[in-house]
Amino acid sequence: MQIVLVVGGGASGMMAAITAAEDSQNRVILIEKQSRVGRKLLATGNGCCNLTNADLDVSYYFGEDRLFVKPALDYFGLEATLDFFRSLGLITRTEPSGRVYPYSMQANSVLDVLRFSLERPNIELRCDTEALSIKREGAGFVTQTSTGTIKSDKLIVTAGGAAAPKLGGTMSGYKLLEALGHSRTALYPSLVQVKTDNTYTRALKGIKAEARVMVQRGGKAVCTSTGEVLFTEYGLSGPAVFEVSRHASTEKDLVISLDLMPGYEEKEVAAILFERKISGAGRSCEDFLTGILNKRLGQTVLKYADIALSQPISALKDGQLFKIARSIKSFNFTVMGTTGFENAQVTAGGIRTSEFDSHTLESKICPGLYAAGEVLDVDGCCGGYNLQWAWSSGRLSGRLGNI
Repeated sequence: MQIVLVVGGGASGMMAAITAAEDSQNRVILIEKQSRVGRKLLATGNGCCNLTNADLDVSYYFGEDRLFVKPALDYFGLEATLDFFRSLGLITRTEPSGRVYPYSMQANSVLDVLRFSLERPNIELRCDTEALSIKREGAGFVTQTSTGTIKSDKLIVTAGGAAAPKLGGTMSGYKLLEALGHSRTALYPSLVQVKTDNTYTRALKGIKAEARVMVQRGGKAVCTSTGEVLFTEYGLSGPAVFEVSRHASTEKDLVISLDLMPGYEEKEVAAILFERKISGAGRSCEDFLTGILNKRLGQTVLKYADIALSQPISALKDGQLFKIARSIKSFNFTVMGTTGFENAQVTAGGIRTSEFDSHTLESKICPGLYAAGEVLDVDGCCGGYNLQWAWSSGRLSGRLGNI
């Protein structure tokens, strides 16, 4: 019997431990520095746990080598993941957007079935146990933890990333792997709120709008997304903004442009405004966009277009109407950064994937060492892609090369 130590009890760590334990010749020890496993999992998908996406493809992933994820996704993709959770007793639902949730819409349902699956004779779970250092000893490893020393034949590091430190985000996984000869890229917060010039967002705090979000540099599109945008006192948030936030973290000189009527061409918006000028005669511009946009949002867009709210609608000139239409279609904000790792859901960057075999996730530098999940330089788009990577990489690493 060989001893397999899994460092980190998050999504990928639990999956790796469960998988390794399927081989009765393995005695698995799963250590977690917090008082219970899966704490970060409970916060995913606003507590609903968006565990994967029906539209699964490598194009939704980032890193120095985005194709690194392909073998893991091919080995343990959407159907395999759903079959696995179904075998644990979890029923899921798929939204029209492709996002897959537990049928209960409660993250606890996902965590509970994983915890139940960890209750196996050959799995030992040790919470409140942090890995402090790891050294090579012969063909195996010696891990010094906060509660004692563990000797193991195989080692799987699934310690997560730097994002969301209040939920367990840490630098420890990087440090442990670096001590064993590995290197990492720069780290950036991703799936995070974006700070912008708040001249206009401050007044819109708490308002949500469906919009097309375009990140631009020098007037050219860098990336786009569509969905809910939340205005905040510091800038922009919401699912559609999270989708593009990686660029706000990793790049400079950006502008976020909001199309507040994505279903209409600018000329169609202008035509609507010309009609409203006629029907709105006798009222002030304060109410000009009421019925099109949230009232406060509409008033702010008018200010952005340099329209005085006290001005009579009948006094609007053609040029002003075209400018309002353009402002509705391109409500622009200069990007100032993000709200940082404290608020991020995911870490962009990590241990270099070139140092691992993509078909087994075994280290090319240190045989017998595996890594999975967020500690590696892999991050995905918003929508279940990061959890899918956790499941896929945890499953693959837990095979310990026995595919």
